[in-house]
Amino acid sequence: MSNISNNLKYLRKKKGHTQQNFADIMEIKRSLIGAYEEDRAEPKYDLLKKIAEYFDLTIDEFINEKISDSWKPKPKSQGSNLRVLSISVDQNDRENIELVPVKASAGYLNGFSDPQYISDLPKFQLPLPALRQGTFRAFEIMGDSMLPVQPGSVIIGEYLDNWNEVKTGETYIIISKNEGVVYKRAGNRFRENKDLKLISDNKVYDAYTIAAEDILEIWKAKAYISTSLPEPAPDPTMETLTQMMAQMQKSISQLNKN
Repeated sequence: MSNISNNLKYLRKKKGHTQQNFADIMEIKRSLIGAYEEDRAEPKYDLLKKIAEYFDLTIDEFINEKISDSWKPKPKSQGSNLRVLSISVDQNDRENIELVPVKASAGYLNGFSDPQYISDLPKFQLPLPALRQGTFRAFEIMGDSMLPVQPGSVIIGEYLDNWNEVKTGETYIIISKNEGVVYKRAGNRFRENKDLKLISDNKVYDAYTIAAEDILEIWKAKAYISTSLPEPAPDPTMETLTQMMAQMQKSISQLNKN
């Protein structure tokens, strides 16, 4: 049986509800509760959300955790999921990968938690094993701060429920109040009430920090799509050598100050 069927049956009984009683609370037919508990069907997203909230769980906990008498929920903190993520599904109840184009990035800051806004985004599916488990979203990036990933590339990120899992040196899509949507490499692990350092792969750009309280979402980069195919590595030009020297001098100057 799936985690959903086992968890629903366990939690319902723990609350002392019969299938009919719980069906009345959820405003659905009793036969549906039986189908869910016998793993013959799975609840649609809206009902899944309602059930999870009733038992004071996140959707991620209800789906992925094996809940029993010995199970303990993870502490809820700034680093963990503080809200239910809005998603869209296809006709077979499979989660879509929604695409956030550059022109929609500003709107995403206001609409990321709005189910209607998310459902209106372009969406697609990819039959890749690495993208079967988890919740994914795609973001179009601009600028050359993450070269060799070209401007206009689409980064596919997996939703990071627990921000404490951010790892130094790995790349993420960071959604924040002040910076909007950015694709960067983490310069340190996430810590509550501390800044998160963001590093560009293009060394012409300086690293900078972002306050933890400004962060809205974090998506771990899993793949990217680009219509720009790689070119042979060019010989260094005087301009690139000058830029490298300037960056080295700036770094040395910063170290001396510290």
